[in-house]
Amino acid sequence: MTVEFNWFLPTNGDGPHLANSGLPRPANFMRDYRPATPAYLRRVALAAEAAAFDGLLVPTAAGFEDPWLVSALLAGTTQRIRFLVTFRPGLEQPVHVARKAATLQQMCQGRLQLFAVTGSSAYEQRSVGDFLDHDERYRRTGEFLRVMKRLWLGPGQSFAGQHYTLSPNHPGVPLDTPPWLHVGGASALAEQVASSQADSYLLWGEPPDMVRERINRIRALAGVLARQIRFGLRVHVIARETEREAWARADQLLDDISEQMFADAQRQLASYESVGQRRQTELSHRVLSTERSMRRLEVYPNLWAGVGLIRGGAATALVGSYDQVAARLDEYRRLGIHTFLLSSYPNLEEASRVGEHVLPRARQLARASPA
Repeated sequence: MTVEFNWFLPTNGDGPHLANSGLPRPANFMRDYRPATPAYLRRVALAAEAAAFDGLLVPTAAGFEDPWLVSALLAGTTQRIRFLVTFRPGLEQPVHVARKAATLQQMCQGRLQLFAVTGSSAYEQRSVGDFLDHDERYRRTGEFLRVMKRLWLGPGQSFAGQHYTLSPNHPGVPLDTPPWLHVGGASALAEQVASSQADSYLLWGEPPDMVRERINRIRALAGVLARQIRFGLRVHVIARETEREAWARADQLLDDISEQMFADAQRQLASYESVGQRRQTELSHRVLSTERSMRRLEVYPNLWAGVGLIRGGAATALVGSYDQVAARLDEYRRLGIHTFLLSSYPNLEEASRVGEHVLPRARQLARASPA
């Protein structure tokens, strides 16, 4: 099975510091901050394409530019790279997302993938008019995805649920090649949605034993439905020629964080409802009772939880030499991960570094030992 490597498009800005794309907002940490202008995002996209990444993860959250518009802009700039567009089910009707996806799939000549993000923060969801609780949001997501996929089949489809109804009189949104659909989430309801609707289930970077357990559980759930599903991993990368240099860079990222910024971020992270976010935060909290030292936040060889001290979402990074990081990626591949969503600080320069030094090594390991 082919291994795919995707790079992060920093649509809320970029920079060499953890706080340039974390919590609190970048306005509180402007040193070396690079705004997400069209010109800058083009540079990142072209750098990732030149570095032989397969796709770009285009995020969605408060403070980020619209992923659909950004992807449409960059589709005309790039030639090969795919766009993994994130969207929030429920903030729009399924027919609207189905139409946008169908149009973008045509405009970018089949290079679109979708990532359904149900939302981890009740505060953020309410700020955009969504007042459902965590569990009900996932029930809505399950219905949303069913309706969206039926719309792509064309006319004559029907659905009746608690949140959505589709009449067979609707003309549908016929789409010959629907985009690959990724779903994440660590709660039981999220796993039910993913196993029944997703082509790929995405996990955040956790130690291999935790990842293996979740892969086995999702495979079992999908198997009951006679479905097969692929798996992806979202993780940061801090790679250098030597292990010492890589950990020095991680230490530098940690030194940049003031006590006030750390406290503000932890308060905000504590308010999240997401089970996956809680699992990520707990990795860094293993050592908070003692000290925020660099290597004490290494929760597995080369897996560093320091990012989670300041950033929501993906909270771990693979830290090490180029060979070490490639080997760790291959360890996850052998567990069943075949889609990687990577990022670093800053994303522009690091796309070239990871593409030149890590991806060839990781791909060679995959060719030498197919899973």
